[in-house]
Amino acid sequence: MSEHPRLPPDDRASSPYTGFTRAHWEAAADGLVRAAWRWATPRGALLDLPGRPSVSGVRSDGLEGYARTFLAAAFRVAGAGGADPHGLLGRYADGLAAGTRTPGREDAESWPPVRDHHLGGQPMVESASVALGLRLTRPWLWDRLDGGVQDRAEQWLRGALRHTPAPNNWYLFPLTVAGFLESVGRGDAETARAIGRGLELLEGWYAGDGWYADGDGRAFDHYNGWALHLYPLLHAHLADDRALLGVYGPRLREHLEGFALLFGGDGAPVHFGRSLTYRFAAGAAVGLGALTGHTPLAPGVSRRLLSGCLRYFLDRGAVDARDGLLTPGWHGPHGPTLQPYSGPASPYWASKAFVALLVPADDPLWTAREEAAPAERGDRVRALPAPGLLVQTTGADGIARLHNHGSDAVPPSAGDGAGGHDVLYGRLAYSTRTGPTSAANPPDNHLAVEAGGVASVRCRIRPLGAGQGDGWGWAASWHRPVFPAGPPMVPGLRVRSVTVARGRYELRVHRLVGLERGARVRLTGWATGPDEPLASQLLGLYGWEAADAEELRAPQGTAFTRWAVVPRLTAPSATGGTAVLVALASLTAAPDAAPLAGAAAVERADGELVEVRWADDGSLTRIAFIPAVTVTRVPG
Repeated sequence: MSEHPRLPPDDRASSPYTGFTRAHWEAAADGLVRAAWRWATPRGALLDLPGRPSVSGVRSDGLEGYARTFLAAAFRVAGAGGADPHGLLGRYADGLAAGTRTPGREDAESWPPVRDHHLGGQPMVESASVALGLRLTRPWLWDRLDGGVQDRAEQWLRGALRHTPAPNNWYLFPLTVAGFLESVGRGDAETARAIGRGLELLEGWYAGDGWYADGDGRAFDHYNGWALHLYPLLHAHLADDRALLGVYGPRLREHLEGFALLFGGDGAPVHFGRSLTYRFAAGAAVGLGALTGHTPLAPGVSRRLLSGCLRYFLDRGAVDARDGLLTPGWHGPHGPTLQPYSGPASPYWASKAFVALLVPADDPLWTAREEAAPAERGDRVRALPAPGLLVQTTGADGIARLHNHGSDAVPPSAGDGAGGHDVLYGRLAYSTRTGPTSAANPPDNHLAVEAGGVASVRCRIRPLGAGQGDGWGWAASWHRPVFPAGPPMVPGLRVRSVTVARGRYELRVHRLVGLERGARVRLTGWATGPDEPLASQLLGLYGWEAADAEELRAPQGTAFTRWAVVPRLTAPSATGGTAVLVALASLTAAPDAAPLAGAAAVERADGELVEVRWADDGSLTRIAFIPAVTVTRVPG
């Protein structure tokens, strides 16, 4: 455990899995905030944390440091009924007064103004944290401010209502600002429009199964929990808006049914999607469910997930041992985890996890004994048809896997071009123990068509369905292979992909049409490090040159390991037309994992139907491609 933040001794009586209690959460929040304040400007308006600046510049990054740590402090103080043992709110009050005095001025304290998202718009993101912090701490901060400071703060915040957000979860930032202004009697037609517009867009982004798209495309990721559920439901909760709670509460409950499986037995959230440097913010939806009562999870399970996620990162170097700051990365610093908008204070969006501190200390969330996480309760498979995801967990090692057949980072206005390629979305599978390899290294969990010496990437993903049975499930999608160099695609080339999960096994079936003569197809499995207690297995069952996979090196490693290896299968050169390829993959931490050979055998494989017999129970998995993809199980 890093020495920062300083935490109480473990309590294994009430928290046998993590040792963490509410006192640990309060100490963690205190430690993170107080460490960041060492880098504050003299009047406290900007927290200029050390490190590589974001594309928005150092002044915006300084505002980010103020706003995101304020969110942690606000959850901490509001959850304690106003108790502020370290005098944090006084510092934030002083910083608010200094930052809003002359917005836009190039001096030591002034905040940048809120602008349109494409014109230095990052302050709009931070305005939501400032507004939410003020709303949470109103009796102890806002209500004690001089009227002039209140007026200046309102004018700065209203910039979020008068400028254009990015076309995604950003529309919830003006909603959050407007919710605060209305809560302090400063609402008007402008605030009503911001709230109405945000909720209207949110309704259009709702896909089902408790999942929202992050905008008009098909980006389904951790923004569901730490933004798309958090902002509107917390607004409804704070306003005691029963109508909104009746809409957004059940959606969160349904979301948590599947999302709770995406935390490993070690506490890690699945490594998937952008902004992963926000780390334990992944638990925000779990805390929000406990706060509002809209959760399917027992209190001891919720705390197990929340504390497991927090401790996972604290134990693995997320907090710098020298200065107590959250580092930009995953475990410790890790450049490929970051996006261009990531700055030194960006990791402090992890503060959203501290929403759990709004749950009273005598609530069962904090008093019930911890229970096992869903990923620790045997092998489970859950299909999420709306986002096109398939979740697979194995109780023996606590690994959670996400098979992606529906989420991508391609804007709806973009075509099938290589500009939409993103390793954090385009791979076939992600897990709580592995990360994707870099774009410069051999890709993991990827089917590539090689034409003219150039390997294809997977960009826009079109879901074809998902379902589950007793102990097994499936998901399917299709995509156009895109070539980063040369022509963007081969006319008529299409890939239909199906994943069937059962136990630790992943049956991966691909049907390719429109292959050019001489093209080659390659499939890779999970990327693992040589020193990790993990076994990545990949076996060719049909259509491959050899059943055994070769091993490729990925020297840039992943977020989990400095250096990695990736198993790969290769198909013979195509004669043109259609090809069907079947493989079996596995990622396991179980000791002495048995080889995949003999676990399953292909009984039929052609352009219309694939049938695979399983050795353990004699059952048959039947995958039909025509007229639509369907997957059925025939008992043995």
